[in-house]
Amino acid sequence: METKIRETAFYHPKMKDWPEDERPREKLLKAGPQALSDAELVALIVGSGTCGVTAVDVAKMLVRENGGLAGLAARGVPELVRMRGIGRAKGARLLAAFEIGRRTASRPGSAKSKVRSPEDLAQRFGPALRDARQEVFKAILLDSGHRVIRDVTVSTGTLNASLVHPREVFKAAVDGLAASVILMHNHPSGEPAPSAEDRSITLQMAEAGRLLGIPVLDHVIIAGSGFFSFAKEGLIKP
Repeated sequence: METKIRETAFYHPKMKDWPEDERPREKLLKAGPQALSDAELVALIVGSGTCGVTAVDVAKMLVRENGGLAGLAARGVPELVRMRGIGRAKGARLLAAFEIGRRTASRPGSAKSKVRSPEDLAQRFGPALRDARQEVFKAILLDSGHRVIRDVTVSTGTLNASLVHPREVFKAAVDGLAASVILMHNHPSGEPAPSAEDRSITLQMAEAGRLLGIPVLDHVIIAGSGFFSFAKEGLIKP
């Protein structure tokens, strides 16, 4: 079912007819992006309105109906294009903008930034993982100085031992000349507490790492705005 725009009971002039200091683009150029509301930022990406309402009206609806920017960013292509006033072109622009934000947030500073704590990992990889609609299991490969070499997506889908096998994780670690590994995955439910399956997989990976001489330093679960660290809770020892 289409999401309906409610502000259609009265005529909204085009934004080009608004006073200059009220137009999102002019406001951004004059005062910077921080001066704009969430809806005004989205309106600049949407670009144009529909059916007698402006891009700002469309953006307000999007932000409101999706519970804010985080909810809107989590929408997939089918959901976005079904919303009235969006369609394929505007939906693609929104998806691209949110993906740029996630990639920027997950790649701060040097490509080989040093991992000092679970918080570092949550800050770097959390934005992409917390918006994923299904579970994504990653292996973060580290050099001897605990700097990130690269991250490898091992599995996408329901997390279980048949999908996440040590050979997939440690093949990538050996090929990448990693000195150690950190495991990461997300809980789309928003609940960070590890499941029995999470605990079992972690123990299996840690044992394989000890045998191969490539220790598993941590397993971090991203969920909503929080995370769970096996190492921080004393549940894993290299």
